Amino acid sequence: MVHKDGSWARAEQIGREPPTVHQGGPRRLWDVLDEARDYWLQHGALPLYGANVTITPDGVIHLQRGRWKATIA
Repeated sequence: MVHKDGSWARAEQIGREPPTVHQGGPRRLWDVLDEARDYWLQHGALPLYGANVTITPDGVIHLQRGRWKATIA
Protein backbone atom coordinates (compact mmCIF):
# COMPACT_ATOMS: atom_id res chain seq x y z
CA MET A 1 0.00 0.00 0.00
CA VAL A 2 1.12 3.55 -0.63
CA HIS A 3 -0.20 6.98 0.30
CA LYS A 4 0.60 10.34 -1.25
CA ASP A 5 2.07 11.51 2.09
CA GLY A 6 4.95 9.05 1.56
CA SER A 7 3.62 6.30 3.80
CA TRP A 8 3.91 2.75 2.52
CA ALA A 9 3.42 -0.82 3.70
CA ARG A 10 3.97 -4.30 2.30
CA ALA A 11 3.41 -7.72 3.79
CA GLU A 12 4.63 -11.20 2.95
CA GLN A 13 3.06 -14.40 4.22
CA ILE A 14 3.91 -18.05 3.71
CA GLY A 15 1.30 -20.67 4.53
CA ARG A 16 -0.49 -20.02 7.79
CA GLU A 17 2.34 -18.09 9.42
CA PRO A 18 1.62 -14.50 10.48
CA PRO A 19 2.69 -12.00 7.82
CA THR A 20 5.99 -10.18 7.95
CA VAL A 21 5.13 -6.50 7.57
CA HIS A 22 7.42 -3.69 6.45
CA GLN A 23 6.18 -0.10 6.57
CA GLY A 24 7.49 3.42 6.62
CA GLY A 25 6.55 7.06 6.32
CA PRO A 26 4.54 9.30 8.64
CA ARG A 27 1.58 6.88 8.95
CA ARG A 28 1.57 3.16 9.64
CA LEU A 29 -0.78 2.02 6.87
CA TRP A 30 -0.73 -1.65 7.84
CA ASP A 31 -1.78 -0.74 11.38
CA VAL A 32 -4.69 1.34 10.03
CA LEU A 33 -5.79 -1.56 7.81
CA ASP A 34 -5.42 -4.08 10.64
CA GLU A 35 -7.56 -1.95 12.99
CA ALA A 36 -10.32 -1.77 10.36
CA ARG A 37 -10.08 -5.55 9.84
CA ASP A 38 -10.33 -6.22 13.57
CA TYR A 39 -13.42 -4.00 13.84
CA TRP A 40 -15.00 -5.81 10.89
CA LEU A 41 -14.35 -9.24 12.41
CA GLN A 42 -15.69 -8.20 15.85
CA HIS A 43 -18.82 -6.40 14.62
CA GLY A 44 -19.60 -8.13 11.33
CA ALA A 45 -19.50 -4.88 9.36
CA LEU A 46 -17.30 -1.85 8.88
CA PRO A 47 -18.33 1.26 10.86
CA LEU A 48 -18.96 3.25 7.70
CA TYR A 49 -22.05 1.17 6.87
CA GLY A 50 -25.02 3.29 7.87
CA ALA A 51 -22.84 6.32 8.61
CA ASN A 52 -24.10 9.87 8.13
CA VAL A 53 -22.17 11.63 5.39
CA THR A 54 -21.48 15.34 4.95
CA ILE A 55 -19.54 16.66 1.96
CA THR A 56 -18.23 20.20 2.27
CA PRO A 57 -18.07 22.57 -0.74
CA ASP A 58 -14.32 21.90 -1.04
CA GLY A 59 -14.97 18.15 -1.40
CA VAL A 60 -13.98 16.95 2.08
CA ILE A 61 -16.09 13.98 3.17
CA HIS A 62 -17.08 13.64 6.85
CA LEU A 63 -18.49 10.31 8.05
CA GLN A 64 -20.05 9.62 11.45
CA ARG A 65 -21.81 6.64 13.00
CA GLY A 66 -22.25 6.74 16.77
CA ARG A 67 -18.89 7.64 18.33
CA TRP A 68 -16.99 6.63 15.19
CA LYS A 69 -15.85 9.46 12.90
CA ALA A 70 -13.67 9.67 9.81
CA THR A 71 -12.66 12.37 7.35
CA ILE A 72 -11.61 11.84 3.75
CA ALA A 73 -9.76 14.85 2.41
